[in-house]
Formats: sequence, C-alpha cells, structure tokens
Amino acid sequence: MERAIARVTGMRFEPVAVLFSNERPEKARQFKEGKWGCAMFMVGAATRGATAVFDRKTFGCPCAGVGLGFGNEYKNFPGGENDFFYFLSVGNAAWEKGRALCKELEPFLNAEMYDNFVRGERYARTPQLVENFVENLPIVDIPHEYVVFKPLKEVDLAKEIPEVIVFLGDMDQISALSVLANYGRPGNENVIFPFAAGCQNMGIYAFREAKSEHPRAVLG
Repeated sequence: MERAIARVTGMRFEPVAVLFSNERPEKARQFKEGKWGCAMFMVGAATRGATAVFDRKTFGCPCAGVGLGFGNEYKNFPGGENDFFYFLSVGNAAWEKGRALCKELEPFLNAEMYDNFVRGERYARTPQLVENFVENLPIVDIPHEYVVFKPLKEVDLAKEIPEVIVFLGDMDQISALSVLANYGRPGNENVIFPFAAGCQNMGIYAFREAKSEHPRAVLG
C-alpha cells in the first residue's frame, strides 16, 4: 500500500496498519496466553517489519484488552473493576478490601507491579474519577477473533482493508498531520486528543471515529 503521507513528511518509522481478522497470520508475533505484555511493544515491532496478532487470551494487559476492542477487560482485573479504579489512582492500600487483596497477590507480582497495585499509578486523583474515565471510554467488543498490526507497506488492498493507520512522528510531523487532517474538511476540530492509554487511542477511539459520520484523527 502506498505510504505517501509518511514519505512526504519524512517519517522515520513505517506506518502501522491495524486490521481485524478471523484468521491468524502466519509467523505473527503474539504474547503468550496469561503473560503480561504492552501492545506498544508490538507497534514498535510492526514499524520494523513484523506482523503482530492479538486475541482475547493474548492481549497482554487489561488496558490493551479494552483498547484493542475485546470488551471491558477491566471487569477481569485482579479483584474486579473497583480494584482497578484504586490501582490507577490512590492505590489499593487505601481501602480495606484492597489491602486484603494486596496480601493475597504479593507472592504473584513482581516488585514494580506490586508497588503500583499497593500505592497506585496516580493517573487520576480519585477512584471515582477512574470510574468516570472507564464509563466514558468507547468500549466495544469487536465481532472478530483477531486484531492484527502490520507494516502499512505490506497491506494488500485487494484482500484486506485497515481499520486504522497509525503514524509515529516527531512534533513537527504531528503538526503537519494535524494540518492535513483539517485541510479538506469543514470545522476546526478534526483532531482529538482523548485521555487514554496509547493502545486505546489507536484502538477503540480510532475505531469509533472510523465509523462516525465525520471521522476525526486521534492523537495519542
């Protein structure tokens, strides 16, 4: 597939196509079932020529499970959604049920994850604000088995159509992309920058925009 935008803006990294599929690509990278992994690692791999695949058992972490369109995986966070609300804010040591769960999980978590679980990642001021964050995510359960990342240049439009195309650029290139996103469209808000994980901005937020009447580019 032609990569004209990446070429004229001088992008260092290959654009990444995000596709839905019911067939697993051959020789694709994939996280092991039940093992933690960050979807952004797979974005990096795709910029270097690899194909990566995710399914409902190999998305790497709950945020990516949500971000890639596999439903509300926060319900499957250790202890449930409430523990995630505390995890992303003030920490599970701040409430009785969370403290009990901290003791239960300590033997199974590495030092960094355990510290985050106990003290919180502090992305939001309160658990209630995290709950509001989750309520406002465009969570979707896609009707496909796999989400695939692959280099845009390897997409065959005769066989597959990307749901999203991800560009990785520096600030000058992002400025250029913002101008291009507005160049042929009415209105002044053709780019959005929602508060979310990177995999959610390039996943469910972009999936939502792709289906809207006036789709906007998503910065993440």
